[in-house]
Amino acid sequence: MKIKSNNNISSSFRDPSGFVFIQDNCIYRQINLSYKENYDGLINSGLYTELTKLKLLIPHEEINLDNVESIAYKILKPEQIPFISYPYEWCFSQLKDAALLTLEVQKKALNYGMTLKDASAYNVQFIDGKPIFIDTLSFEKYKEGQPWIAYKQFCQHFLAPLVLMAYKDIRLNQLLRIYLDGIPLDLASSLLAIKTYLKPAILTHIHLHSKSQQHYSDKPISTKTGKISKFTFLALIDNLETTIKSLKLPVLNTEWGNYYNDTNYTTDAFECKKQILEEFVNKINPLNLWDLGANTGLFSRIASNKNINTISFDVDPIAVEKNYLKVKNNKEKNIIPILIDLTNPSPGIGWENDERNSFIERGPVEMIFALALIHHLAISNNLPFEKITNFFNKICNYLVIEFVPKTDSQVKKLLATREDIFINYNQECFETQFEKTFNILVSRKIEGTERTLYLMQRKV
Repeated sequence: MKIKSNNNISSSFRDPSGFVFIQDNCIYRQINLSYKENYDGLINSGLYTELTKLKLLIPHEEINLDNVESIAYKILKPEQIPFISYPYEWCFSQLKDAALLTLEVQKKALNYGMTLKDASAYNVQFIDGKPIFIDTLSFEKYKEGQPWIAYKQFCQHFLAPLVLMAYKDIRLNQLLRIYLDGIPLDLASSLLAIKTYLKPAILTHIHLHSKSQQHYSDKPISTKTGKISKFTFLALIDNLETTIKSLKLPVLNTEWGNYYNDTNYTTDAFECKKQILEEFVNKINPLNLWDLGANTGLFSRIASNKNINTISFDVDPIAVEKNYLKVKNNKEKNIIPILIDLTNPSPGIGWENDERNSFIERGPVEMIFALALIHHLAISNNLPFEKITNFFNKICNYLVIEFVPKTDSQVKKLLATREDIFINYNQECFETQFEKTFNILVSRKIEGTERTLYLMQRKV
């Protein structure tokens, strides 16, 4: 993330209980006096110890800082998160695991006399392949008879997008990019097929919930009504948990989901490429790395296996899904698969376009892999080398990029159904343009192919 000294984080202004800020390149959280009772309840009840021990909640230390505001009760320094991602950048299973984490945290909170006052998907991040709850201010003391006030938010942030992805189209999680507080339930209900009315949980939590919202939208609601027992509260959480666990993606074939089954590399060429990448990574030994167009993350793991914080980006939701499940099943660390369309990456959104950082604002990163990517950007998306060079210049210090010539069978496929208007798509023009902003440190041919791998360093 791009760090500014002594700066409140722009997404942290809505909660009067406190806020998150940056000082000296570290993230801190201020707890206001208005939240004192609930914060003390979280700590003194034993809930904080339980959740952090199970790695369900981000741990923190209480510290002293100079010049804090008079309304401050505590200053916390949480464990630092290497990369901030957003729900519209997660695959199906990431969103599903984030939902199940939120419900598990809520159940454990009830055991300690606490509850979650909100259930935003933005309260979750991923570290070492696992979701973790990051909002210490989401907890409040449970009052006997109170309903779960975060129920609607949970359905909009988690259940609605997951149901739409499972029953309608895997790409519909992108609606979360439009609706910052989750997908409206009336919209989700209208998009779902009639057959989903036969699913009791979806009928209850989506369709009837939506009807109820519409019915009461212009009616005053008494805060004294709607009380439920703790048993009923837990039953609701259990039902949501069972529903989320039951959701599965249909079997899908996407353009890049089985990319490595259709590659033009021989086994020897593939091994040669891996060896060159190993050499480049060892030469620079970066602290962090982004692999753009990573597919299922095969080459990303060259870095993550060296304990380098690695973000594995791809545009294909099935490729990202496969990558995440591999991370999860193998208990891999130092790698996070993320869904990004580089030709239309996540923008800054929210109030003043500043509540959620854009893709570029979360850089720069020390090293980037751009493997078998240049022809898709330049030919499939008509991006000139100048635009591509400027983009990489903004987001990395070192660039590992693979040039794929027109004689390559994969480029021939791209040109088979369109006129070749790309007169400047050749290796000489590629090198000339990139050398304007990068120094080419090393270039190596991949044996058995006509492709070339480059290691470049951004010019200061």
